[in-house]
Amino acid sequence: MRFWICIILLCSLVGCLGQCRNSASQSDPTQAADEGGSSAQSPAERRRLVFFGDSLTSGYGLPESESYPAKVQQLLSKEYPRWEVINAGVAGDTTQGGLERVDWVLRSKPDVVFLCLGANDGLRGIAPARTHENLLAIVRRIKSEKIPVLLAGMKMPANYGLERNAEYSALFEAVAKAEAIPFLPFLIEGVAMEREYNQPDGIHPNSRGAALVAERVFAFIQPHLARD
Repeated sequence: MRFWICIILLCSLVGCLGQCRNSASQSDPTQAADEGGSSAQSPAERRRLVFFGDSLTSGYGLPESESYPAKVQQLLSKEYPRWEVINAGVAGDTTQGGLERVDWVLRSKPDVVFLCLGANDGLRGIAPARTHENLLAIVRRIKSEKIPVLLAGMKMPANYGLERNAEYSALFEAVAKAEAIPFLPFLIEGVAMEREYNQPDGIHPNSRGAALVAERVFAFIQPHLARD
């Protein structure tokens, strides 16, 4: 049973890594931000919120407008019109991959970064200590540019065992405490493993699930966004 679950997870999360990574390496996040922002404001007037993650963030299996960052943008437009979202999610990415592309993400000159990497580390059996080390390095690199970082945690599927799950979940909280940054314990709380909120693979949120994630994320980030 565990073998087949692992196969499904890895095929879903890793299958399009090459294509997405090539796209990420060739795209300019600053250009993407300008195209996605309001034409009524100059780039200098905008504030940029970057979602830095994997397939859960990129909106794997969904139209671009249905990803949870896109839905957060819709909510922001009503109350925070100067803020625009940049989706820096790459399907299949690990914390090591994130560390390697953090400078690319910083090219967009974000005002806030929402960091949500680590799911693939757990699924691939990467040592929690290494994931912890990579996340710390990513957070510190972003903070070195005086940019606030918000961190989202993840959990492992139940079949990985209680001890493994506890160790994995704890590493995210440890990073948040070490760096004194806001922490959302579980990115897909209330959506994970709920059939009605996920695509047929059972892993990636469908449109309804993405909307729920967006609502929770929006409530979490609001206190950290300037209204001016």
